[in-house]
Amino acid sequence: MYTVFSTFDVPNEKADEVINIYKNRSRSVDNADGFVDFLLLQNDKRAGELTVQLIFTSKEAYLKWVRSEEFKKIHDLEKKYPDQELAAVIPTVKQYKVVAK
Repeated sequence: MYTVFSTFDVPNEKADEVINIYKNRSRSVDNADGFVDFLLLQNDKRAGELTVQLIFTSKEAYLKWVRSEEFKKIHDLEKKYPDQELAAVIPTVKQYKVVAK
């Protein structure tokens, strides 16, 4: 198993807007080979700190997703989001292999 965390900060007053975007996401990653799960996490003390967690069966499956045309299409749309403050947010990405469960 392989998990990826993409953490980003938005203004607290925009957190609900971003959460709704993810609730209505395209779900195309759900169809990617090796995809296991998607979670959106919100920091309990800082509402504007959000983390996307993706779980794949392997690093290779994750990299195949990241290199796919569908991934590129989704992330190009993010850059065109009408709220330029949100469109400019750059996440901190951390990748981990699962070593125990």
